[in-house]
Amino acid sequence: MRGERDQAQRERDHAQREKVRLEQENQRLREEIDKLKKELEAAQRAGRRQAAPYSRGKRKKNPRSPGRKPGAKYGQQHNRPIPDHVDEEITVAAPEKCPGCGGPLTLERMEEQYQEEIVRRTFVRRFHIPVCRCAHCEQRVQGRHPLQTSDALGAAAVQVGPEALTLGVLMNKAQGLPHADAAAILKQGFGLQMSRSGLCRAIQRVARKAESTWYALRDAARRSRLAHMDETGWKVDAQLRWLWAVVTEQITFCEILPGRGFAQAAGILGAEYAGWLIHDGLPIYYKFLKAAHQSCVAHLIRRCRDMAEVATPVAARFPLAVKALLEQGLSLRDRYLEQKISLHGLWTATGQLEAKLDRLLARTYREPANRRLAKHLLHERPYLFTFLYCPGLVDATNNLAERVMRILVMIRKNWGGNRTEKGARAQAILSSVLCTARQQDKDVFQLLVDLLRSPQPKVLDILPPEFLATSHLAAAKANGTSRYITEAHSKQSEPIPFPACMHALLTQQQQSTVPPIFSSG
Repeated sequence: MRGERDQAQRERDHAQREKVRLEQENQRLREEIDKLKKELEAAQRAGRRQAAPYSRGKRKKNPRSPGRKPGAKYGQQHNRPIPDHVDEEITVAAPEKCPGCGGPLTLERMEEQYQEEIVRRTFVRRFHIPVCRCAHCEQRVQGRHPLQTSDALGAAAVQVGPEALTLGVLMNKAQGLPHADAAAILKQGFGLQMSRSGLCRAIQRVARKAESTWYALRDAARRSRLAHMDETGWKVDAQLRWLWAVVTEQITFCEILPGRGFAQAAGILGAEYAGWLIHDGLPIYYKFLKAAHQSCVAHLIRRCRDMAEVATPVAARFPLAVKALLEQGLSLRDRYLEQKISLHGLWTATGQLEAKLDRLLARTYREPANRRLAKHLLHERPYLFTFLYCPGLVDATNNLAERVMRILVMIRKNWGGNRTEKGARAQAILSSVLCTARQQDKDVFQLLVDLLRSPQPKVLDILPPEFLATSHLAAAKANGTSRYITEAHSKQSEPIPFPACMHALLTQQQQSTVPPIFSSG
């Protein structure tokens, strides 16, 4: 019996030691898992960070000195050009004696130096305005100078000039400065006293004057042959709204709406839009049944790359294979545009890419992330390679709209959004005007100054020539002078024709049992 008790005691001691060892091992593994999770989260945050991190990790032992290197490797040097005009001439007096030995000086030559400076002062104009009375109808009539921005007198006789207002608009809407910072710059830089609320109301007045241009831009977007569309969250009065943007080759139209559905998208483009629509694959876009769609390839490549970075080697095979296929499509497009392959060769290679993608999507995947990606690709499959069937006409990515959104997101990061619905409307109007002027390389400062000095609302010179004929209707709508839009203007525009190279392909698809890929209908 004693031997059995000793044996049992030894077994209990061994089991106790094994339990302690397993608990310690379990604790070590938990700490390792927590450490790896933190590293993974830090890596994912770094990949999504809008700005580069201040520190890139460990410092180098022997870092090179910053800046360009001297000598032949410096590169092309640039200097400020000599100004084309001089406003003030200053002759510098020669020193009386040598600062080293005190000896007399002899003048050898005169050199020139230029200084470009801003004038820190507020320029005040006083207009003497004649107020007249008609001898027949007794109507009151007053004169107006081209430099005036308003006919208001009395309590509103002291006004801020158009150039100062335009500078305030650009600081707030283009550079993203809050109203208080913009007002501080006007005061410190130019001695112009303006309050935050005064600047805010002035910006809204500028937006009201630009409303006719905003309506005209929306009509131009609806009639465009190709449009990029995107949306992002935007706070209005601390409530979630959505800022929508439609970007074409020549114009940008923005609007802040309370939803993210097809009703809002159709309110901008029109439910019967029949052009090429490039987007990020949001399902509501496919409700434009008459449009030809292109799902953004860059979004999918980025998604596949992010998945492969955190997946196991086996699970990463599927996203890496999809990424390689999409990159082959972009390379194929470039080869065609460089005239290295024919149109027939392009379409043949496109069919081979589609067959490879179909074989990948026919498989069953165990990883949940891979299953979600496969499900998304099955839905996007008809709209992935539209850019290869319409080379040079349809973009493969939605980068055009993404660049506009990047500017607006930076503004949103600075001051969060808008506090009122009126402010949101002013934001949409002025963002549309500023982005369109930037696209066309127009002087937006002079455009807004001319708009403020115009006695009658007008459409700014930022519309494509083919849309100028109907711009007066947009101005009438913004003014309220027209209670309705003419029948010819209100009806949906005619379907946008496909290029000549598409007719043969569409005919072939109509004879095939495969659904057409250029429409979501």
